[in-house]
Amino acid sequence: MSFTNETEKQQFYMDKCREIVKNKERTLGRKLTACVVTFGCQMNFKDSEKLMGILAQIGYEETDDEHADLVLYNTCTVRENANLKIYGRLGYLSKIKEKNPEMIIGLCGCMMQEEHVVEKLNKSYRFIDIIFGTHNVFLLAELLYERFISGHKIEDIWDGTTEIVEDLPSVRKYSFKSGVNIMYGCNNFCSYCIVPYVRGRERSRNPEDIISEIKELVNNGVVEVMLLGQNVNSYGKTLDNPISFAQLLERIENIDGLKRIRFMTSHPKDLSDELIEVMAKSNKICKQMHLPLQSGSSRLLEIMNRHYNKEQYLVLVEKLRKAIPDIGITTDIIVGFPGETEEDFLETLDVVKKARYDSAFTFIYSKRSGTPAAKMPDQVTEDVVKDRFDRLLSVINEISREKTAVLEGTTQEVLIEEENKKIEGYVSGRLSNNSVVHFKASKNDIGKIVHVYLKEAKGFYYMGEMVE
Repeated sequence: MSFTNETEKQQFYMDKCREIVKNKERTLGRKLTACVVTFGCQMNFKDSEKLMGILAQIGYEETDDEHADLVLYNTCTVRENANLKIYGRLGYLSKIKEKNPEMIIGLCGCMMQEEHVVEKLNKSYRFIDIIFGTHNVFLLAELLYERFISGHKIEDIWDGTTEIVEDLPSVRKYSFKSGVNIMYGCNNFCSYCIVPYVRGRERSRNPEDIISEIKELVNNGVVEVMLLGQNVNSYGKTLDNPISFAQLLERIENIDGLKRIRFMTSHPKDLSDELIEVMAKSNKICKQMHLPLQSGSSRLLEIMNRHYNKEQYLVLVEKLRKAIPDIGITTDIIVGFPGETEEDFLETLDVVKKARYDSAFTFIYSKRSGTPAAKMPDQVTEDVVKDRFDRLLSVINEISREKTAVLEGTTQEVLIEEENKKIEGYVSGRLSNNSVVHFKASKNDIGKIVHVYLKEAKGFYYMGEMVE
């Protein structure tokens, strides 16, 4: 059998699997169910939409219940806790499979790209049916077909790829907003980070394919897109006809019907004046920038292989605030990187106080085998890390409260995202700067952009009132 492209080939396997699933349904007298559980970042959630899209086309009915006929874990390995969580969940799944031997259990994603992890799974979790990684997500139907036909465990891990497979089915969580991959992989090799080893080298999608996908999404009711990449600021460098991320944004801005554009993640070393200028004059790009700091110590930043220092980072923050005064800036910070001294930590606190982040994702350093940092001496003791972590959180929380209070009493545009889980008759939505607001509205308004009066700032969110 010959195919003109990979999409056509995978469609062939989806059709083959659908025949098998229909036969199983006739035997059981019911629909087969599939549960895709996602761990990790926005990239993983986007991959999971594709995985569920393939399974839906095969004929599976989506469920959140892990007592499903097929359970697929899309894994993360950025921190050790993510791995431990998976092992714990697998123990739970093994008991379910004992009662239903026909159940298919699959694992994919970043964790599967680590050789020692796969060895452990093969030794201690032999009930797993399918294992694949980050580079061949699009092969799910083919791998599932092999499992159906052979009855044996299927393992297919790729070291890397240059391939980008377009036009695969997808099941989106939200009808009104969607993530859109603009690139895959990472070339930065920060000394603490496993991502380049498990996601591979940078490869950008063609702008025409990105524009086409977004237009299709808008035609289907999407008003907000989140452009995804490990480092969106380096988008376009690997293309035959390179274009900058700023130029891509300008093209996306021209799409009729699209109301909001977000993106993540931005690496400070590649944040250009051109991008800041495009953001400042845009009517659609949200006034939000996630700009990971990781550490405020120039000494540690060099060891981390971040390619900027404290002063350069603060200059970027100043440029952003000058060009877009009401921008919301968020960040990532690691506490307890090997060799971090009290002086290094105080440098981080100094940046936090000067940058005045709207919020921050704070992490205790997690040793990842295979990264240069894992072999570094002077690993910081647990009690010292915890003390620093608590002190950092206290400063961040205080600044966040002050920042949130600034918009209290103003009216802002809000995209209503979901029903409020705690207050009946209320919904929750986001401002352009990504702040959350809760207010009274009908669930029929979900997906609409409305004007909301921010009645009360509550530290990290607002209570509001919809303005007619």
